[in-house]
Amino acid sequence: MKTKQKVQDRKDQQRNWLRSPLLRAFAALVLVFLIGIMFNADGAFFKWNTHRDMLRHISVFAILACGMTLVIIAAGIDLSVGSLLGLTAVLFSLFTLQKAWSPWLALPACLVIGAALGAASGRLIGRFKIQPFIATLAMMVFARGMAKWVSGGQKISTAVLQPDGTYQYVDVPPIFDFINSKVLNENLAVVTLILFACVLICWVILTKLRWGRYIYAIGGNEEAARLSGIPVIRTKLLTYGLCGFFCAIAGICQAAQELQGDPEAGMTYELTAIAIVVIGGTNLMGGRGGIGLTFIGAMTIGYLEKILSINAVGEASRLMLTGAIIIGAVLFQKTRR
Repeated sequence: MKTKQKVQDRKDQQRNWLRSPLLRAFAALVLVFLIGIMFNADGAFFKWNTHRDMLRHISVFAILACGMTLVIIAAGIDLSVGSLLGLTAVLFSLFTLQKAWSPWLALPACLVIGAALGAASGRLIGRFKIQPFIATLAMMVFARGMAKWVSGGQKISTAVLQPDGTYQYVDVPPIFDFINSKVLNENLAVVTLILFACVLICWVILTKLRWGRYIYAIGGNEEAARLSGIPVIRTKLLTYGLCGFFCAIAGICQAAQELQGDPEAGMTYELTAIAIVVIGGTNLMGGRGGIGLTFIGAMTIGYLEKILSINAVGEASRLMLTGAIIIGAVLFQKTRR
């Protein structure tokens, strides 16, 4: 009997391992990588520049996904991340390009504004019990409108409008050049290093801090968490506030890469951020997931888009394929329950 029990326990362990989100996320990444090897565009996939550019391209989306991971683990959703990115991109460009602020002043100002707007969504959700979908949808519209109001509906660039109606071009601030530069003999973009720092921050929060345990508890069962003495309202406020903080970082990186602040920047970015989190394996119902899974999801999406790009696949086909992958990832989550 003991031998049969040991065999059954071993089978259960193997079955649980095969159902693990990490294994599934990694398997999806390996599958996409193998597709890249097969459809390598005459060897373009085997060049380091292709992988470096993929990391640089996906970094802004993955930074947004860092904040989205925290929110989804807490059984929430944030539809405003793209609009907050656009707003902070406009503000950062306005402060540095046209107002000539020091980056030591412009950077904290944008980060505080992003975190404050994110926390406002969290307060609406936690204190006033508004559904996350509705609260963040309202914030999405509000932040986009604010971006257009601040910019006058135009891109904030190095061309500064003068009182006489002419334009005077200003130099690009060094902070833009730094964020947009490459290090390690131009083998790695600075924006990718910023992504790594954001991933590390999320990892520390979710695995080392009490706040991270609160996020998982709220996502698993909010009422049980409240009865256990967990400060649900404060935790939601901090979670959405940190999501807004990551949006501000992504907006600053976006402005540096484009050398301007576009009030239309970030349109539909929230969909890509959600796709990254879901493909990584974080459960949309909350309570399960992790930032490591999100990073794997970002790599999967990044490689998929890069493979389609180097093989000259049209944008329409790329979008449809991404949508199909999201559905597949959600169905994958259902099969492991």
